Amino acid sequence: MRKSQTLSTLALASLLASQAAPAYELYADDDSHLNADMLAVWGMFNSRRNYDGVPGGSTWREGFIKYGLSGDQGLAGNGTLYGALNWVSSATWGDGDAAGNTDGSERTTKIEDAYLGWRSADLLPQLGKDGVDVSAGRQVVRLGSGFLINDDGPNLGNGVAGGALDRGGAYYLAARHAFDRTAVLRLGGHDGLHGSLLWLKSDNRAQAETELAAGTLDYTHALGTLGLTWVHGIDVADQWASDFQKAREGMNVYSLRGEGNAGIDNASFAFEYAWQDKRGGPEQGWYVQAGYTFASLPWAPQLTYRYTRYSAEWDPLFSGLSSGYGTWFQGEVAANYAGPFNSNTGIHHVGLKATPLENLTVGALYFDFNTVRTRNSLNLDARELDLYAEWAVSEHLVISPLVGLYQPRKGENNGGNQVGGNGTNVYSQLTVAVPF
Repeated sequence: MRKSQTLSTLALASLLASQAAPAYELYADDDSHLNADMLAVWGMFNSRRNYDGVPGGSTWREGFIKYGLSGDQGLAGNGTLYGALNWVSSATWGDGDAAGNTDGSERTTKIEDAYLGWRSADLLPQLGKDGVDVSAGRQVVRLGSGFLINDDGPNLGNGVAGGALDRGGAYYLAARHAFDRTAVLRLGGHDGLHGSLLWLKSDNRAQAETELAAGTLDYTHALGTLGLTWVHGIDVADQWASDFQKAREGMNVYSLRGEGNAGIDNASFAFEYAWQDKRGGPEQGWYVQAGYTFASLPWAPQLTYRYTRYSAEWDPLFSGLSSGYGTWFQGEVAANYAGPFNSNTGIHHVGLKATPLENLTVGALYFDFNTVRTRNSLNLDARELDLYAEWAVSEHLVISPLVGLYQPRKGENNGGNQVGGNGTNVYSQLTVAVPF
């Protein structure tokens, strides 16, 4: 039995973002593969300040194990059948997180992935390799960079709504990502003109069990990808939906997005502009980003700048972590505990990371949050600096320590939400991934 995926320099954040457990190859021949999927992730967390009205700070632990089977079977020149069946066991211990989403009592085991799909392989050469890809079941679906749809988070626990929204804890580690029911058709492969149509239904009560349809149309060239996205809200569960979420029914979202290097070596550029047509009026969310890797310098430092803007009633839908720390959870304290939560804010972000060793990345992330105040809204203006390392000790052990310094403009007593005033909160975490 040999390992079918090596991690070597794979960073923890990228591992969590991939939402795919590393796999051991149990069986393989020219037309078929059967893998045993296994991934364990554990974390220790401490926040000196809370954001749920409880004085003091919080110390807690989270963990999950994802395990099951995946594989594919060639169909004698008629494409490839593929699928997976995985479970996730998750838990939170200790005080629960700093925003009170979990209380430390969460323990749950549930099916995570359960899907089947078919790829055309070389059956339809006019559409390219795997030019038709159709799948259905319980799986992760992501559009573009994940700005609108990345996965089915969040993972709340017993700390909210009397436990009615509990998904088993592991709130920060985001143990569960898959949408409950999906049907996805992808056409055209990955190059040139390609697109997708999909339907999905969430079973996440924190997402009001939203049902929606979506489509994409992309053109990929050596310079990058330019794409269009359309999302249509079909239904929400009134029992769990807030007034904000009820506006998803009948809502249409349109976006123009792009990413690539524009022909400049070591550069990267990305943008997306999205417009939501919903009850109460239109809303906009957009970002622009540029980065450059100084490949000739020691440690090959990479510098990134991004500005993101979300209007006052912007609905972040199913945005999520797609490519490491800071996307699209911006600020480890802000995005996970304090807010703003991808709505009613403008965010300046500067990131710097470097690779002193092949298996070690170190980085710094700076965020400046500026919220728009209305009569009943909190003042969540803040600045945050996160320092982190990602160390792939071996193919079976990835360690990532992080320290965050969060400075809100206001505290709980004068318009903010940080308990105990607006002093700097020191936040720390240590996360460990063990791919088997």
